[in-house]
Amino acid sequence: MPVATPPITIMNMDRIPTPIETGVGTATRLLTWLSPSFPVGGFSYSHGLEYAIEAGLVRDAASLMNWVDGILRFGAGRNDGLFLLAAHRAASRPPYDDLVAIAHQAAALRGTAELAQEATAQGTAFLRAVTSGWPAYATSAPVMALADCQLTYPVIVGCLCAVAGIPEAMALEAYLTAFANNLISAGIRLVPLGQSDGLRIVATLESRIIDYVQALLTLSLNDLGGSALAVDWSSMKHETQYTRLFRS
Repeated sequence: MPVATPPITIMNMDRIPTPIETGVGTATRLLTWLSPSFPVGGFSYSHGLEYAIEAGLVRDAASLMNWVDGILRFGAGRNDGLFLLAAHRAASRPPYDDLVAIAHQAAALRGTAELAQEATAQGTAFLRAVTSGWPAYATSAPVMALADCQLTYPVIVGCLCAVAGIPEAMALEAYLTAFANNLISAGIRLVPLGQSDGLRIVATLESRIIDYVQALLTLSLNDLGGSALAVDWSSMKHETQYTRLFRS
């Protein structure tokens, strides 16, 4: 005799729910928002890695790990982390003038046209996806203050995580992990490498990402800056690369 199952109820998300009402903790929501399946199109960007592989700068598992680690320490990983934290903190300070200034600065601080597109396209897609599933978050006062801004991915993630009550350290760790894993996935396909190679890189970067998060938590936007020049150069070259699989 078949077992009866209760009907599925789609929750009304027209107002911001609390974890008690939803039965879902902040970690669950964060895992959803930064999952590879969340529709932001991250799989279509390589952050200049596609050209770096063609140029021989990345050619095996060891060089791929060094490349990704360098971006986390000296490039977009570091700066985007600082922007995410700044947006997270500013989202609790009405009338949100600081948040708007952070959004403008993050949009301007991009080394190439493709890296700018990568940041803003994913930022726009992230807000669109959250609007579909969690409209109360997307129409909250901090997010509405950004209506006239060119949104970058780290800024809108930081802002919405603050609105959703997701702690800044948790949000930053998940963001950097997702960013690194997306680059590793691209490298596996492009070099090409095996899944075991990719998993070893992921495992090695785990403790480093934790260290980078702890360091970034003590910094501010006054510490913005980077020295991942080969990444910016690769991104510029990628803009005219003849055969391309990725958009950056």
